[in-house]
Amino acid sequence: MTDTHTPADDLSELDQLGDCELIDLLLPDMNGLLRGKRVTRDALAKIYGNGVCLPMSLIATDITGNTVEETGLGYDIGDEDRVCRPIPGTLRPIPWQERPMAQLLLTMENADGGTFSANPREVLKRVVQRYKERGLTPVVAVELEFYLLDAELTPDGRPQTSVNPATGERNVSTQVYYMQDLNDYQEFTDAVADACRAQGIPADTAVAEYAPGQFEINLKHRNDAVVACDDAIYLKRAIKAIAEQQGMLASFMAKPFVGQAGSGTHIHVSVLDDSGNNIFACTPEAPSDPLRHAVAGLQRASKDCMLMFAPHANSYRRFVLNAFVPLNDCWGFNNRTVAMRIPHSDPDNIRIEHRIAGADANPYLVTAAVLAGILHGLDYKADPGPPIVGNAYLQTEQRTLFWRDTIHDFIASDFVKDSFGESFRHIFGQQKLKEMRSFYTEVSTLEYAWYLRQV
Repeated sequence: MTDTHTPADDLSELDQLGDCELIDLLLPDMNGLLRGKRVTRDALAKIYGNGVCLPMSLIATDITGNTVEETGLGYDIGDEDRVCRPIPGTLRPIPWQERPMAQLLLTMENADGGTFSANPREVLKRVVQRYKERGLTPVVAVELEFYLLDAELTPDGRPQTSVNPATGERNVSTQVYYMQDLNDYQEFTDAVADACRAQGIPADTAVAEYAPGQFEINLKHRNDAVVACDDAIYLKRAIKAIAEQQGMLASFMAKPFVGQAGSGTHIHVSVLDDSGNNIFACTPEAPSDPLRHAVAGLQRASKDCMLMFAPHANSYRRFVLNAFVPLNDCWGFNNRTVAMRIPHSDPDNIRIEHRIAGADANPYLVTAAVLAGILHGLDYKADPGPPIVGNAYLQTEQRTLFWRDTIHDFIASDFVKDSFGESFRHIFGQQKLKEMRSFYTEVSTLEYAWYLRQV
């Protein structure tokens, strides 16, 4: 393919793909779901030149795939198409497909050809731009927890833990950081590692987590926060596809089992000045002012942005006592019971680990909220209070979170409007409000058990 519109790096990648026949064009929506089209290789030159049209409403469809009319992106504008263009440098092979294929991220334009400001990736890009204007660079790494489940649900539609490939028995026990679990699932982890190498995803660590069949795969830090979240999107797709190939279901649902640990998205952040120095550098005995201010900003953002960290009904089941999930906005050094953990590190590499978000959240939006909170703290130099030493669950008041309240807080938030724009606040807020209303129209099994005969 020779085309002046195609970036040189993508032309080189396409040449290396050799006999690649099909390309998946991917547009991550507000829920982090990948929507788009599959095209033949010979259509790619035209797409680089002219883009591809997709309905604008796709960016904010609800979790069931339906248009949310309240966003104003559906019938109100005639369900108009918008031009979506390839993002240079995102062309990647899809190594798990039998037929040679590749994937390419898209970004959506608005009606006048500019970027669509409510696109989650663009929301994050604007926050990062504010750092650049101050001579700062956020360095970001994403950690994702997930469950490997049996592909077959129970007769009543509930998930089951997976059958251990080595023993042939269903997983029932919790062995945190247990190396045998990694050995037993090595076919899966090896396939994910191979996919990461093929796609340039900088994954470097896999661990067995706090529940049967729960794992975490960590991504290396990037000094480009947007690319770090691209990595997370690629990794989630690879994990899901490889699990399906191996007869399992990989789920990033926040809390699939009531009695087991939930799954989180942890965001690690440090900030470099224009000389490349980490502004958070310090020791636990003498926390630096920039670190303290950044934590205070995250505390300020935690209420208004909770919907970005916990976007779904199931998200709130994860917030339970003694489950390594933060129940308030406290902070501390080397302490997994707090919301903003400062991991053990040498002084020059001090970073913040933001532990609030669930694995079900959109990585672009989680990271945008985290970076906006840090920037707010740096600008206004607030005080986060003293770091917690020991068990934060026993030393602090625990918050009870409800989906309806976080939706209200988000829609009413000036912080959200100022940080991410009125368009994003309206569209995401209305999407979630519609999902909540739809969720509560369903009669649950528990309601029948409690009320059908008793009242």
